[in-house]
Amino acid sequence: MTDPVPALAGPDFRSKPTLSGPRVLLRPVTADDVPALLPMFHDPEASRLTGNHAGGGDAPDEARLREWYATRGDQDDRLDLAVVDRATGHVVGEVVLNVWDPGNESCNFRICLVPGTYGQGLGTEATRLIVGHGFEKLGLHRVSLEVYAFNPRARRAYEKVGFVAEGVLRDALLWEGERVDATVMSVLAPEWSRHRGMPAVP
Repeated sequence: MTDPVPALAGPDFRSKPTLSGPRVLLRPVTADDVPALLPMFHDPEASRLTGNHAGGGDAPDEARLREWYATRGDQDDRLDLAVVDRATGHVVGEVVLNVWDPGNESCNFRICLVPGTYGQGLGTEATRLIVGHGFEKLGLHRVSLEVYAFNPRARRAYEKVGFVAEGVLRDALLWEGERVDATVMSVLAPEWSRHRGMPAVP
């Protein structure tokens, strides 16, 4: 009789880090961040870009959001961090590693910023910080995301960090009568080890 093979230790999602870059600070998100994040849930454009049918007038109220964010620090299968603009000290969004697939050492990534903060490079830096943490500290092999065809700005930001398009999910979203494709993108650990989130993007 052979001894059982010990289970591989998974990433430590229960440890919620603070990650610092030149322009943004990522730290554990809390219920006290909800007032700053509320515009993200009520902005029609943010809902469109993320394909969130529950956004706008159907968005959860502040009390429900506080309940949700109060539990983020206890999660052992995902990482939710607030994005803080270092120049102002204001919370301007969130980044998340979720949908942890232990058998394949992979995670999904998503980011959302509050209105008025797009196009300043904050999202690109925040993405680079948390994805780097995923590979360099959590030991992930693959980080993936989906981006809709009507969001080329986000796709460009992902490409700057090293995400590569893998394929298209046709008509993945029905938005106000229009069917929209989604592109699946990913970055792999060997790629990250080469460029550290700074690939040569034409």
